Amino acid sequence: MNFKPLGERVLVERTEVENKTASGIYIPDNAKEKPQTAKVVAVGSKIEDVNLGDIVVFEQYRGTEIKLDGKDYLVLNIENVIGVM
Repeated sequence: MNFKPLGERVLVERTEVENKTASGIYIPDNAKEKPQTAKVVAVGSKIEDVNLGDIVVFEQYRGTEIKLDGKDYLVLNIENVIGVM
């Protein structure tokens, strides 16, 4: 993958969500909410607080979904990132 976000943006890959509850009930894909945590894959040139490989928490329903090399990614403005885990 050859993608570099510009300015104050980060490219992230969403983390996987458990498809089973603690009591053992399976949750179908159409009933799951998209996770609000993701692994940072690339950072823009003006980003200082986030590094490659960090797991970030971001605001729900934010970012632009893109597909690169057959994988789904999300481009987020740094202002939509709540924090680093």
